[in-house]
Amino acid sequence: MLTVKAPAKINWSLFVLDKREDGYHNILSLLHCIGLYDILEFELSDTLTLESDLDIPCERNLVYKAASLLKNYSGTEKGARIVLRKEIPSGAGLGGGSSDAAHTLMALNNLWELDLGKAELKSLGGALGSDVPFFFDGPLAAAEGRGERLTSLPVAKSYVLLLVKADCSVSTSWAYGVLDGEGEGNVALAKNKIDNIQLIYRALAAGDIYSIAGNVHNDFENAVIRHYPVIGAVKERLLKNGAVMALMSGSGSTVFGLFNDETGALNACGNFQSYFCRVVMTLT
Repeated sequence: MLTVKAPAKINWSLFVLDKREDGYHNILSLLHCIGLYDILEFELSDTLTLESDLDIPCERNLVYKAASLLKNYSGTEKGARIVLRKEIPSGAGLGGGSSDAAHTLMALNNLWELDLGKAELKSLGGALGSDVPFFFDGPLAAAEGRGERLTSLPVAKSYVLLLVKADCSVSTSWAYGVLDGEGEGNVALAKNKIDNIQLIYRALAAGDIYSIAGNVHNDFENAVIRHYPVIGAVKERLLKNGAVMALMSGSGSTVFGLFNDETGALNACGNFQSYFCRVVMTLT
């Protein structure tokens, strides 16, 4: 049996640019893996099956979609019994489904002895979702295009985060639709947005927690909070409870707070017991 830990991610910065002819959006983002994991188990089988604690049809699960895609692409006659144990909440902006899909492709490539290269697997992953390719290039990377153009960035320092998921789930496609309706995507400022991501990365590399706080950004945040005010309330509470900064991750609904130390984050976590909340470290 092969056991794999699939990490969640946060976005230190996320800019939505123009809508593409293929229906996707061009983005600029700085993504970072964090120490919150789904657990995947794989073992060879004559058929392809998935056992999961998610209450959705198997065929809609990104793990099953990734396994089916790889099986069809490679032409292998091998199957697998896959068990998925979720810890990353769905609809939370933490990339759990995308991470699961990426790690399924990597694990089955090994289990089935396909010997496909990373670029090939990333291309397959990109067909499943815009965030999937990132998990081949983590733990920290800048993403461009629809998310498939990635620049891996070395990082030696870890940071303490408190994740708090509001009592709602946000669909990524819905969030993009809201931005389109409000005309918030703006490609004209792309140069400044690239500079912003570089500023955050330099601060991460230097351990300058206050420069990180001063430069984080999420184009989705204001629009999503207008529809889900509870997310804004969580953000305000994180700041009042000692977070140096707080930002919605991805299209929501999780807000992450950056803390100076684990003690401060754990103390703050005690004030969010009615929510999903976890103290985690960024990965290096």
